[in-house]
Amino acid sequence: MKKLSVILDHTLFVKQFRDQGALSIKEGNGITITFLKPENWKPEMGTDWVYLLFDLFQIRIISEQFSEVSLDIVEFASKPTIYSSPANSRVPEGLAVKGNVRFSLIRDNEWNKLLFQLSQPVLVKMDSKSKPDVETKKYFPLFGPNVKEFYLGPEGDVKIIKG
Repeated sequence: MKKLSVILDHTLFVKQFRDQGALSIKEGNGITITFLKPENWKPEMGTDWVYLLFDLFQIRIISEQFSEVSLDIVEFASKPTIYSSPANSRVPEGLAVKGNVRFSLIRDNEWNKLLFQLSQPVLVKMDSKSKPDVETKKYFPLFGPNVKEFYLGPEGDVKIIKG
């Protein structure tokens, strides 16, 4: 396992992700997360994955269209948040739970840059049991105590799952 500084080594991470289609990272909390290309997901991997997005417009790739109110909630959220919303047909069958897909728009500068360089929505499994490929001291934003979870419906309905 390669040890890294507080700053993410984007070049190493991107190369490994593109070569293998997956990357396990031991982040600053000591928890291992696994990034996975959506096309590499298989039903036996479970449904506890979250799509990571680096741009608001990527929501259209994974979710059915929803209201401007819901888009505003995602765009202006000040704390790390995981959203559930009806999945569109591009989401692999079986990955959506009860027809909903989970996603998060990552705003942390370093993690957002990494996702931008990967240039696609990426699945993440948090607290993965995989052996880490790399390590960083940088905290992953979805592990903090302030992480919220919301359901965003196509008609503008919003439900707090975890607040």
